[in-house]
Amino acid sequence: MGNVLGPPSAADMMPHTGVAGLRHPLEPAMEPSSMDAFLAYWARIHGRTRRLLDPILDDRLEWTWRQGAWTVGDLIRHLAALERYMFAENAAGRPSRYRSCGEELASGKAAVIDLFERLNAETVAILASLGDARLQERCVTPGGAELSVAKWLRAMVEHHAHHRGQLYLYLSMLGVETPPLYGLTAEAVADRGVDPS
Repeated sequence: MGNVLGPPSAADMMPHTGVAGLRHPLEPAMEPSSMDAFLAYWARIHGRTRRLLDPILDDRLEWTWRQGAWTVGDLIRHLAALERYMFAENAAGRPSRYRSCGEELASGKAAVIDLFERLNAETVAILASLGDARLQERCVTPGGAELSVAKWLRAMVEHHAHHRGQLYLYLSMLGVETPPLYGLTAEAVADRGVDPS
């Protein structure tokens, strides 16, 4: 495992290996093989997070759980800006342009949601222009690691899911009722379950 408190090391970004250095048998299936398929998947990922933004109250957008920690708005702006200015730029073979996630990017709920949607549209347009062959080509991360674009896009999904989880936690702490991620809450799934014995 890499540096827990800092960015991932080059080793963290390399393929997982098993006995005698063999690649895990499921890993290739987890990498996108066509850009169209990835973008269809990404649209669902983005859409689930977008639904989470509607119940946020404008006056709680810049709330944080402690001084110095990111706010709800910072998390949303970070997702939008990092996906556009780091992940998409690196996938296209260009250096990261990500600089910040503060209110200078967008202030107020409507503007933050607009930023989230607009930068996602730009990200999708960049990725769509790359084509399938680019998925197997290499890109360089801001940390200097070289990896396939397919792996970099997988990391983008993992990054997105990580911060979506933070948004769910923040909104829970604020007492905001959030939409279920996949259609049912954990309680609804439990109500429909059968006794395992």
